[in-house]
Amino acid sequence: MSDPVTTVRPAAWPKPSVLTIEPAQDAFNVLIVGVGGQGVIMVSKVLALLAQRQGFEVKQSEVHGMAKRGGSVFSHVRFGRQVWSPTIPKGEVDILVALEWAEGLRWLPFLKPGTGIFICDTKRIVPPFACLNRRPGAPMRYSKETPAEVIAHVGEGYAIDATDMAEQLGNERAANVILLGALSTALQFEPADWEKTVAEFVPKKTITVNLEAFRRGRDWIEEARTATPAVEAPAVSPPAPADTAYKVRLEINEAWCKSCDICVKLCPEHCLRLNADRIAELAEPDKCTGCRLCEWLCPDFAIRVHLDSAGAQRELAR
Repeated sequence: MSDPVTTVRPAAWPKPSVLTIEPAQDAFNVLIVGVGGQGVIMVSKVLALLAQRQGFEVKQSEVHGMAKRGGSVFSHVRFGRQVWSPTIPKGEVDILVALEWAEGLRWLPFLKPGTGIFICDTKRIVPPFACLNRRPGAPMRYSKETPAEVIAHVGEGYAIDATDMAEQLGNERAANVILLGALSTALQFEPADWEKTVAEFVPKKTITVNLEAFRRGRDWIEEARTATPAVEAPAVSPPAPADTAYKVRLEINEAWCKSCDICVKLCPEHCLRLNADRIAELAEPDKCTGCRLCEWLCPDFAIRVHLDSAGAQRELAR
């Protein structure tokens, strides 16, 4: 996996002394974007409720519905002494929080020039139409911009592998809370108030792991502030070359599988099925190309696709 601490800023850009912004009389604007199933709405609701409890007038606008499974999701949160409109005009976003890399780039024109803060997960969710050749390593029609290239267009930017950090905590779904922790450093709300609000929105059984995810997001920003300029870690692990021998292995969490049948119906190779217990399983492993569509489209994160090299296969066989 890649180094989760990915700090990107040009060599001539001085380290930020303060990342704290106090809402003024006018509305303070935060835009949260991502892909359906990542938890965009949860992040916006935590921020909206917290701002309301701090005595601000709050307006929130969101688009989801049919985008719930794999489509674009965005939420506007505006708060201040007085807020007239629930939507943020183009070029007026103070903080853009993106849970997916391409979605973050798509909304960059909404960021306030010169002073806007860009906080983005390097998670790449490649849409199905980008996978014309489904063998790993094949070129895909997806944004090729690197964090270093994006930095030139923002006042202050942070690219963080929140998904990897959440996986290290044992819960990939907590990636949105890691980004929420990063966002919290930009606002003058007490960490204890943030954590109290987060605990109200996450499942009770996951409060502990989500609070740890929130703290790691805050700590990550502190590390990014003190990092040397022009440091960039790889955003994602490169896929196996198309001509490299590998074996596809599906890891299916039966407890998380809700028998929705999405993976079975959308598998391009028709190699998945629901078993007698209506749990997804790989029925024809020889047909599977490891394209990861099932992993990306599963709304419950129940599927992980592994491309095991010959060495990894020997390790598993021991």
